[in-house]
Amino acid sequence: MPYIISLIVDILTWLVILHVLLSYFLAPYHPIREAIDRIVEPMLWPIRRYVPPMGALDFSPFVLIILLQLIGRLVAGLLASL
Repeated sequence: MPYIISLIVDILTWLVILHVLLSYFLAPYHPIREAIDRIVEPMLWPIRRYVPPMGALDFSPFVLIILLQLIGRLVAGLLASL
């Protein structure tokens, strides 16, 4: 079970990274970008309330990756101890 949690966290982390990279290269209405945005943006919205963009830099994806890793390790550790 901890392996599944780790896999989910890894997939979400790569989707966040892909979201950032595609925002530089694809138009906002590109079908691939829209699909990834539907997954990643709902996780970024609450973070952006506390970490607003500073000029052209948006640190919310970085914060999301850190939170995903921390929560994933916490949940995997709890499941491993059961």
